[in-house]
Amino acid sequence: MTFEQLKTFYWVARLGGFRRASEQLSLSQPAISTRVSTLESELGVVLFERTPKGVALTKSGTMLLGYAEQMLFVQEEIVKRVANPSKIEGLFRIGSSETIAQAWLPEFLKAFSNEYPRVNIDLTVDISGNLRNSLLQQDIDLAFLMGPVSEFTVENVDLPKFDLHWYKAKGSGPVDLQAIPVISYAAKTRPYRELMAELSRRIGPNVRIYSSASLSASLQMIAAGIAVGPYPQALASGLLSLGRIEEFDPGFQPSPLAFTASYLGEPRSVLAERGAEIAREIAHSWGKDNAG
Repeated sequence: MTFEQLKTFYWVARLGGFRRASEQLSLSQPAISTRVSTLESELGVVLFERTPKGVALTKSGTMLLGYAEQMLFVQEEIVKRVANPSKIEGLFRIGSSETIAQAWLPEFLKAFSNEYPRVNIDLTVDISGNLRNSLLQQDIDLAFLMGPVSEFTVENVDLPKFDLHWYKAKGSGPVDLQAIPVISYAAKTRPYRELMAELSRRIGPNVRIYSSASLSASLQMIAAGIAVGPYPQALASGLLSLGRIEEFDPGFQPSPLAFTASYLGEPRSVLAERGAEIAREIAHSWGKDNAG
């Protein structure tokens, strides 16, 4: 019985099938099957039962899973307390909302790469709802999203919030929200839903709201006079400095955007834990440098 066999068994059990375990471990399905069958032969028990939805643990498999979890935890503890970060290798999958991507994500990636120079990074930029699903499906290791993620399996590290300011095209005159569309985040996001509810209450059911997953495109639409909308000041600073947009006050401010660095508590990942810590440090530093 080897550690690699136990690790393979763990991932088949956690992901519910040999195919997903092969993707997680970057191994072929035959290699996964061989490791599990060899482990079963050495222990003299059946660990999985085939089901229409994949595989299910037997009684012996359920018992072994507890031990496998303990061994993987000890492995991560050794990595955290003993291993030299500069020698750690592997693939680390990060998911980020576009707000973070246009703010402090480049500085985070630089800091993380400096600490873990041999770790390869796979980056996904998407809306928070999709990032949440990817995290729970274990398709990414660390997510910077509008959180927290309300699942007992997820650890959430609070990040600095983004205040929202209203913008319109420079020199466009008074704003009538009944006449000009309001542009916001993508339709399946919390800011869009909250803004829709507030504008419907204040303006009425005929208010026009555009949605866009691209913050840069949205701000360009505002600069062109097509719409107005609330966005983080730090992200609008470029167009502000160019004199293409300006702030205005419609009489209310949307709630600040709350973000978290979220990762699965099990299986434990030192890279995810440390990545969340680095993200918090970088985000606070970036916020101070870009305040106002």
